[in-house]
Amino acid sequence: METCVDISLYPLKEDYRPLILDFIQQLHKAEDLRIETNSMSTQICGPYETVFAVLQEGIKRSFDQSGDQVFVLKILKIADDTHH
Repeated sequence: METCVDISLYPLKEDYRPLILDFIQQLHKAEDLRIETNSMSTQICGPYETVFAVLQEGIKRSFDQSGDQVFVLKILKIADDTHH
């Protein structure tokens, strides 16, 4: 199953920009994922298990390094046209 997750990160610190950029940079290290970033969010698309493994690791790392922050996730299952 393929999925896309739209992520917005809101660090609860004045100097928030480096924390967001570091999180995005870590996501780009993952293989087999399509990652697009715009001014409001980052979208990660790929195999369900891979997407959520990368997110689990990335969010934990971000909490451990940066403390208080808010993640907003929107999750979409990508339609599989082979069953229609």
